[in-house]
Amino acid sequence: MPTTAAPMPFAGPRLRPPCNLTSARPGPRRAGLAVVSAAAGGSPPTVLVTGAGGRTGQIVYKKLKERTDQFVGRGLVRTEESKAKIGGAADVFVGDIRDPASIAPAIDGIDALIILTSAVPKMKPGFDPSKGGRPEFYFDEGSYPEQVDWIGQKNQIDAAKSIGVKQIVLVGSMGGTDVNHPLNKIGNANILVWKRKAEQYLADSGLPYTIIRAGGLQDKDGGVRELIVGKDDEILKTETKTIARADVAEVCLQALLFEEARFKAFDLASKPEGEGVPTTDFRTLFSQSLLRRRLLMEELKNIAVC
Repeated sequence: MPTTAAPMPFAGPRLRPPCNLTSARPGPRRAGLAVVSAAAGGSPPTVLVTGAGGRTGQIVYKKLKERTDQFVGRGLVRTEESKAKIGGAADVFVGDIRDPASIAPAIDGIDALIILTSAVPKMKPGFDPSKGGRPEFYFDEGSYPEQVDWIGQKNQIDAAKSIGVKQIVLVGSMGGTDVNHPLNKIGNANILVWKRKAEQYLADSGLPYTIIRAGGLQDKDGGVRELIVGKDDEILKTETKTIARADVAEVCLQALLFEEARFKAFDLASKPEGEGVPTTDFRTLFSQSLLRRRLLMEELKNIAVC
C-alpha cells in the first residue's frame, strides 16, 4: 500500500448516481429486535459490537453488559491488549475485520451487529505546534480506510448476512456529502468516501439497518442533552454539530428496540448541555418525518460509491 494516496473509488471526474437499492425494501412493520424476543418469551438477543476496544465501542459494550434483561452482549477487538483493556471476558473475541475467517467465531449465533470499527490516522513525528502550521497524518500499511472502513465493514456485513442476522447498526460520520471534506484529506485516504461506500453496501444488502452519522465526538457524560437528527450534513452548517460518545452509544442500543429505527440513515448531534430537554423518548426521535425510510437513497444521490 502506498503511503501517499489511497485509490479514489471513482470511475471518473464526474460523480455518479448511487447503486440500485431495490434490495433494501423494508419489510412489514414489526417491533424492535429486543421487544420481539421478549414478547416471544425467548432469551434476549445476542448483540455483537465490533471495535469494542475503541472509545465509543467500550461504552456500547459496557451498556450491553449492564442490560442483561434486554441483550446478551459480545465484543470484537483487534488485539489481546484491547481485550484486556475492557476486562478480558470470554465474550470478547479477538479478530481482524480484514480477514473474514478471523471474525466468524464472533459473529456466529448473533442476532444483531453494531459496527464501530474505523481506520485510525496517526500523526507524523516531528510536529512542533510552537512553530505553527498543521500536523500531518498517515495510516499504517494495510490499515487505510479502504481496507478498514470499506473492506472490513463489507466483511462484517457479509458474515452477518450469511447467518441471517436480524439488524445491523452502523456508526459513521457526518461530512460524507462533500468529497472535498477535510477528513478525506487526512493521509490522502478519503475516509468519508469509503465509509459511504460501506453504507451503500449495507443498504443494498436487504438487511434491516440503522446508519448513524455522528457529529464531532466528545468524551462527556451522556443522557444530559437534547439530541438532534438531520440529513444531508445540514447540521454541519449550525453551531450544534457535536455529540457525546455516550449518547451515540445509547442511540445504538435504542435502535435495536424500536421498529421506527429500521431502514433509516441519519445525522446525529446534540444541543449544548442546559439547552433544550434531554432526550429520553427515542421512539419519537426515530419517528421524525425527516427520517424517511430508505433516506439513504436521497442522501447518496450525489456521492459516487458504486
